[in-house]
Amino acid sequence: MIKPELLAPAGDLERLKMAITYGADAVYIGGEEFGLRASAANFDIQTMREGISFAHNRGVKVYVTVNVIPHNSEIDILPVYLAQLNELRADGIILADLGVLALAKQYAPDIPVHVSVQANITNYAAACEWARLGVSRIVVSRELSLVEIAKIRRELPPEVEMEAFVHGAMCLSYSGRCYLSSYLIGRDANNGECTQPCRWSYSLMEEKRPGEYMPVVEQDGGTYILNANDLCMIEHITKMTDAGISSLKIEGRAKTVFYVSCVVRAYRSAIDAAALGQPFDIRLLDELEGISHRKYSTGFYLGNCSGSQESENSAYIRKFDFIAVVLDHKNGRLTAQQRNKFCVGDELEALMPNGSVAIFKATGLKNINDVDIQTAAHAQMVVSMDCEHHLPADTILRRRCQAGRIL
Repeated sequence: MIKPELLAPAGDLERLKMAITYGADAVYIGGEEFGLRASAANFDIQTMREGISFAHNRGVKVYVTVNVIPHNSEIDILPVYLAQLNELRADGIILADLGVLALAKQYAPDIPVHVSVQANITNYAAACEWARLGVSRIVVSRELSLVEIAKIRRELPPEVEMEAFVHGAMCLSYSGRCYLSSYLIGRDANNGECTQPCRWSYSLMEEKRPGEYMPVVEQDGGTYILNANDLCMIEHITKMTDAGISSLKIEGRAKTVFYVSCVVRAYRSAIDAAALGQPFDIRLLDELEGISHRKYSTGFYLGNCSGSQESENSAYIRKFDFIAVVLDHKNGRLTAQQRNKFCVGDELEALMPNGSVAIFKATGLKNINDVDIQTAAHAQMVVSMDCEHHLPADTILRRRCQAGRIL
């Protein structure tokens, strides 16, 4: 197996650093404009510069999303931004629009161009035409099977790479080109402002009986006919690479540090094992079940996905609470920054950047003033506690909770 690139989302500088620390080969980020995740913190030019420098010093690539479907006003101001990306030495520009492609070639000539999943490439003719226009990578549509992807790979020039999503939220519409949010709320999904109305529960109302809601019964808990389950292909890495996919992309620029770290670590382990011909480690599924997610499916990759998309609701499932990030460990005590409330006596799990997991109880808890405390209750407070395990900086501390749903 040719080992694929593991491509991770980074919604801000902290998530970029953690994605790299936990094993990403490349990250994709967005600026303050022109990307499709306006809800993420995103990067201004200075933090983008810092992030690219951090990544390049560790041999990791950074791709920048410029994948909005732009209107004239955005086209007018794009050249300055593209020239800045060229100066920053980003490793790729992800775009979906032919006009943006023309501008990128003119104002960012030193940066390879990747065609976003928003371009909805579902056939080899479209893929080859983009290749003829000079792009270096195709991100194939999420609505394709591995058989269809393999056909595209055979028709593409060998120097053009193929990228595909391997994990994360799926969209009801063709790879995200949706107008529901704009129509219902006035926030344009194609400019990064999606409010996810596909996740809402719906009822039926007859025109002449206003206010009288009739349920459209799909499940006892409601009707979620527009709601897609999450993608998880961790058990099928070899199948994806056999189809010719050279970059495996995790969705989630709006997700948390905890989510990014755990998912990247699990896929790093799975990819490395697959490259060595080792069997899949079933414990990695438990890792992914632990983080906040909707019911998992394999999407369209293995054939008709209709049966795997039945959804009782739009809520999330999880097994872990994100507790803290380790800052330092000396002389049997660790220092950490709290992310959620925890108390003396809580059993904690430590997920280290190398994938190792250690379990210990929170004892000897002190605040930053070295005063004994029973509870770390304040957001992002710095605390110290006893720990016999040596935990490196950036270790994730988590607490198992009863599996449940969060609205």
